[in-house]
Amino acid sequence: MKTQLLQTSILNESLVHIKWSDYYESVTAIHHYIERENGELTGWINAPIENSGVMLNSILQTANKIKLNADVLVVVGIGGSFLGAKAIQDALTPYFGQIPSGIEVIYVGHNMSGTYIKQLLKSLEAKSVYVNIISKSGTTLEPALAFRVLRNYMENRYGEDVQNRIIVTTDAKNGLLKKIASSSGYRQFVIPENIGGRYSVLTPVGLLPIAVAGIDITQLLEGAKIAALQLREESLEKNEAYRYAVIRHVLYKRGYKMELLASFEPGLSMLQEWWKQLFGESEGKEKKGLYPSGVIYSTDLHSIGQFIQEGNPILFETILHFNEIATDCIIPFDRYNRDGLNYLSNRSFNEINAISKQGVIAAHTEGGIPIIQLELERLDAYHIGYLIYFFMRSCAMSAYLLEVNPFDQPGVEAYKSKTRELMQREIVYKESLA
Repeated sequence: MKTQLLQTSILNESLVHIKWSDYYESVTAIHHYIERENGELTGWINAPIENSGVMLNSILQTANKIKLNADVLVVVGIGGSFLGAKAIQDALTPYFGQIPSGIEVIYVGHNMSGTYIKQLLKSLEAKSVYVNIISKSGTTLEPALAFRVLRNYMENRYGEDVQNRIIVTTDAKNGLLKKIASSSGYRQFVIPENIGGRYSVLTPVGLLPIAVAGIDITQLLEGAKIAALQLREESLEKNEAYRYAVIRHVLYKRGYKMELLASFEPGLSMLQEWWKQLFGESEGKEKKGLYPSGVIYSTDLHSIGQFIQEGNPILFETILHFNEIATDCIIPFDRYNRDGLNYLSNRSFNEINAISKQGVIAAHTEGGIPIIQLELERLDAYHIGYLIYFFMRSCAMSAYLLEVNPFDQPGVEAYKSKTRELMQREIVYKESLA
């Protein structure tokens, strides 16, 4: 098998000493447990290999229809129902404007700000709109409320044509949203029952919005497929995802409480948010787990850089590095050298960014901060697809090394239950005053 597309390395090995042989047996055992799938939500493991051409063609056809007939797609979802798509969209679309082959894709239902949704509705007035609601059950409060508002808006605006402009991504058989979709005649895509929300970005959950944004989902899935094939390797010496998981675990056992996923490209900030959910919900149980956080350099060097360098030594860094970034900007020569920066003229921002990265590594090493690097060749759909799968595979291994279930989230259910309880009390109280 050819060299893995992602290389995991420790940039300051003098600070991190790992006896890899201590983990050979446990990693092999966990690997075989994951591969057996064991009735857990592990459909994502082989999904990139087994992806149906019929499903992919259906998504592409629907995406093309939306792009031909709309100015904007509004995606309604929270957690895994929006973070993955938004992460990939932000990583691969221009900072200003859209990919020529795509249209605007915006998100709602991931908060309960009345201001946010009111301003969103105002922004839609002069645009042709499609809506994609994503929820396995349809009962999660934030997207359910947002969808009620948008459904009312779309019915009032489009009348009978609303049936063609609302697309539902939900469970194949069960749930409130499935009933609404079927009774209303909305176009439907299926969330596989054996794939949980935070592992679902490479299913219709993420693929439809990503395709509408103009990103090549065939390349995205091809990268994920290569990762799925390469990361089947059980050997800790050959599997980069497992090596990353073990390094994290060793540092956790040594008392580190937080992992900072660091990048020098601001378009990757939402990828950090997706990563935070993936690892936070998968590991954060039974009073265990690393706290996942993210930083964008050099911006955050001027905010929390001081703490990272000299504060409480509770954290380590994982730097996400792409060797090639598609676009760059050259620093011009100023004949008067008014700012004294002519020594940097004819050099590029990306080149200086790379030098800044080396400076950060040197300074943080001196500060005693362990640094992992995840290195890929270029920032494109193919390599992002590989990275997404890499993180999911690493996360499953990481959680099982902690002896927790990577596929449930009882703490999230606790907040939902308490919120429902408080709302019911409020209703009873108001009725008693009537």
